[in-house]
Amino acid sequence: METFLATMGQVFVRLTELYGVDAHALVREAGVDPALLRDSNARIASKVADAVFAKAAALIPDRAFGLRAARCWHPSNLGALGHAWLACSTLRTGLLRLERYSRIVGEKAEIKVTNSRDGLRFRYDHRRHDLLMRAIGTDFVMSLVLDMCRMNYGAALRPVEVRLSRARPGDTEPYRHFYGCPIHFGAHEDSFLISNRVADEPLPTANRQLAGTLDGILAAQLAALDKNNLAARCRSRLLEQLTSGDASAQEIARQLHLSRRTLQRRLAESNTTYQKLVDDTRQDLALRYMEDAGKSITDVTFLLGFSGQSAFTRAFKRWTGISPTRYREQKQASAAA
Repeated sequence: METFLATMGQVFVRLTELYGVDAHALVREAGVDPALLRDSNARIASKVADAVFAKAAALIPDRAFGLRAARCWHPSNLGALGHAWLACSTLRTGLLRLERYSRIVGEKAEIKVTNSRDGLRFRYDHRRHDLLMRAIGTDFVMSLVLDMCRMNYGAALRPVEVRLSRARPGDTEPYRHFYGCPIHFGAHEDSFLISNRVADEPLPTANRQLAGTLDGILAAQLAALDKNNLAARCRSRLLEQLTSGDASAQEIARQLHLSRRTLQRRLAESNTTYQKLVDDTRQDLALRYMEDAGKSITDVTFLLGFSGQSAFTRAFKRWTGISPTRYREQKQASAAA
């Protein structure tokens, strides 16, 4: 059964109350005690949340009301992920962390973050079939995530562009006012793009030590959420093993009480591979380590278990488009500015 973090329901309550809707009454009608929305350890079935959201949407005439979720959230609503977001050193590391641990917030939807020369793109797939609920739910999440970026970076942040799969509404002003950039309606995806300069600019709220601690908590939460989610369990082990010991497939398989062949087969059934998990974990750690001036590139190469600096450089260019040296130079220049 797919679930979502109960404390996210507080965002829904605040949002619908802006329109005079008694959200608590709707929650009770669905058989959920509103007090559950304050329990940081509780989860609610996604199908129940969808039904409540649909009832609220039927009572609200504003079809763009989901955009106002940006006014209704608090980091604590996202649990440990919200606190980790506040501690992220750049929007790139923050959005990649959000991608990696988004299932803790909600298991049904899917988030993808990809890099290109044009910038860093955040993609959201609501994975609902009802077109209206898909559009409203996408507005809800994308406005919230962009406001998270603005909280850390600054209110003046504007994406390079936004793509929305919903049909062009009669009134586009709410979207243009909120996003402040070109918007393409009727697109093949729901996404926003931020420039690489913005994605990699050091943030004043950064706390690498706290972010590292919270990563361990998040990895454990993700592994516990679905004990059959072998990929999550592997990531949790890799965060420990890459910097402190043997991170070979053989060793991780042993720790998970599996044979190496079984590990590889079950990961393939989840549409991933052990090498991809290693690569994703290395990327996350590399960005964090490269922002620590106390660690040389040689140190980072060693900590991530690469055979040599040239291998690390090749991987880093694939992740970011530039070399580790150039990345650090840009960071230092941004900090000085």
